[in-house]
Amino acid sequence: MDDFGFGTQIRKSPFFDATVKWGAKDFSVYNHMYIPRDFGNPEQNFWNLINDAILCDVAVERQVQIKGPDASKFVQMMTPRDLSNMKVGQCKYVILVNQNGGVLNDPILLKVSEDKYWFSLADSDILFWAQGLAANANYNVEVTEPDVSPLQLQGPKSRDIMIKIFGEQISDLKYYWFKQFTFNNTELIISRTGWSSELGYEIFLTDSKVGNELYEHIMKFGEPMGLKPGHTSTIRRIEGGMLSYHADMTINTNPLELGMDKFIDLNSDFDFIGKDALIKIKNNGIERKQVGLYLDNKRMDGPNTRFWDLIHDDKIVGKITSAVYSPRLEQNIALAIVNINYSNLNQKLIVNDGNNEFDAVVVNKPFYDPNKNLTKS
Repeated sequence: MDDFGFGTQIRKSPFFDATVKWGAKDFSVYNHMYIPRDFGNPEQNFWNLINDAILCDVAVERQVQIKGPDASKFVQMMTPRDLSNMKVGQCKYVILVNQNGGVLNDPILLKVSEDKYWFSLADSDILFWAQGLAANANYNVEVTEPDVSPLQLQGPKSRDIMIKIFGEQISDLKYYWFKQFTFNNTELIISRTGWSSELGYEIFLTDSKVGNELYEHIMKFGEPMGLKPGHTSTIRRIEGGMLSYHADMTINTNPLELGMDKFIDLNSDFDFIGKDALIKIKNNGIERKQVGLYLDNKRMDGPNTRFWDLIHDDKIVGKITSAVYSPRLEQNIALAIVNINYSNLNQKLIVNDGNNEFDAVVVNKPFYDPNKNLTKS
């Protein structure tokens, strides 16, 4: 298979050869691994996602496993979200913050068993963070990266495809829950989650040696039903108001200014790293706010590749973090973080993209939401 001249210091996915066979043309790096970012036209990938289904290699969403008698206590210490009622088989969207309240990651947490959890990560080194915490605290836990690699099957046809492959019990899988399955005697965990704002599933493979085989198996059954190989859609995730780590949130942003209040339990009696900092931020009031924007400029050819200044009365009041053209909305849309005084709906701002200036207006998020009854659990 074509290795694209890649070296060994960046890891390849267990599905790498299969994605190249099915048309992957370009890659980027995420969690020190290569991820397919191009199967041709990204706008066609978007339409494939929202009209049919796509299979995405997201093995880069590495798992940090917390296992041991104190696993529940340790995991709770890592996040501001109350996990006291979390059940085995359940997933939760959680925020991880440092001692200053800065966002370190926003993973999906899976409770695999009573004494074992997986953090399914965005793009940052939480394995090191968790191991450092464990080394300096008195918890009886083991912190490792297991041999677990997820695929995402997303889109309106995903349920029918999954039933065809794995059986009718998939139809009973509730949003943000998972079940165990097998593929050629290899354990899979399948959850009803995904980074697409569409109906979808994540398939967690527990043996990297059969990665290409699993990818090919899914495409064999799915392609006649409309499944296409694809990649996570920047267009759809911005339409859905989904934040991307290193772009829309970083260690220098906090969950309150990002509008993540419902995932932060500051009044509960449990302690967690960053609690005092977040309480102070809440009491003092946030100084910035994450907002959505419509952009009044020519149709963008692709997403922004650098941050753009937002200006009001000749002063910089914020920055655009993610921007793209939505062919469904026929509109350039963006996510931004701005001074709280300029964050109200219908606020008019000027964008400087480094070459040109054009108008923008603050609007409601998400920009498009077909799943109004589905919220992160």
